[in-house]
Amino acid sequence: MTEHVIGIDIGGTFTKYGIVDKSGHCLKESFTSTDKYNDFDVYLENLTTEIEETIRSFHSRIDIKAIGIGAPNGNYYKGTIENAPNLNWKGTIRFVEKLKQYYPDIPIVLTNDANAAALGEMIYGGAKNMKDFIVITLGTGLGSGIVVNGNIVYGHGGFAGELGHMNVKHRGRDCGCGKKGCLETYVSATGIKRTVFKLMAEKVVESEMRNINFEDLTSKMISEAAKKGDEIAIEAFEITGRILGVKLADAVACTSPEAIFLFGGLTNAGDLLLNPTKKNMEENLFPIYKGKVKLLMSQLNETNAAILGASALAWKELEM
Repeated sequence: MTEHVIGIDIGGTFTKYGIVDKSGHCLKESFTSTDKYNDFDVYLENLTTEIEETIRSFHSRIDIKAIGIGAPNGNYYKGTIENAPNLNWKGTIRFVEKLKQYYPDIPIVLTNDANAAALGEMIYGGAKNMKDFIVITLGTGLGSGIVVNGNIVYGHGGFAGELGHMNVKHRGRDCGCGKKGCLETYVSATGIKRTVFKLMAEKVVESEMRNINFEDLTSKMISEAAKKGDEIAIEAFEITGRILGVKLADAVACTSPEAIFLFGGLTNAGDLLLNPTKKNMEENLFPIYKGKVKLLMSQLNETNAAILGASALAWKELEM
């Protein structure tokens, strides 16, 4: 009987889960709604029911060894989700403690979704055999997972590695966290949209994006426009890459990583983002680091990367 773990990724709209073996093969994956449940206990009962139905659908018995969970504002030390802005359940949710009522006999571990992505990169992706690296997730916001000497950096309270909330500009753009000028307000799918609209207000040049509402504009549309030579789109990526590169140089000074991996929807722009980021990171590195830090795209498959990251967390816990 093959050993498996359950990987769970909690998003604001959907919760994805899968049954994963140690090689990273996802035996089966599925999803359920997150945002339609205002009551956490009802959500959890539905989630566990669906997981059990998935397990029972196999012809042979599945040996589940552990459960790993990636969640926004997930605290590894406490097994809690704390004040996640994009979830319906406010305050502190004692996720692991509640889930233990359904699975009392197996280890359950939870962490921030970006930390789970970093573990997934280390076990299944491009960071195999690396002990020091950083993963930057570029989606609606900017998340980060920092690995030092083979271990995720959690810090004193369990929330280390929030590079998305480093300050870029004093009294800059409003951030959902309540601060102003955070990195993710400039470098993220939402951030680049804000940059595009700022440029369109300042510049009198043609752009196919002028006829698109802010809510309808996507980072994919911006990258497609840039590939067609749209001046606004190209400059937006240059600005985004410059800001990200400078802040990655700051991060290198703190942990001296072998590599930094970029992951998430915004990275689909490829060299439009990667080239200006590399250039500005290298230009702003402390001299002893120059030429020594690789900037790479994630090698995880984006379709099930979140599940793999959560399952990697479970496998890592079993080894401890």
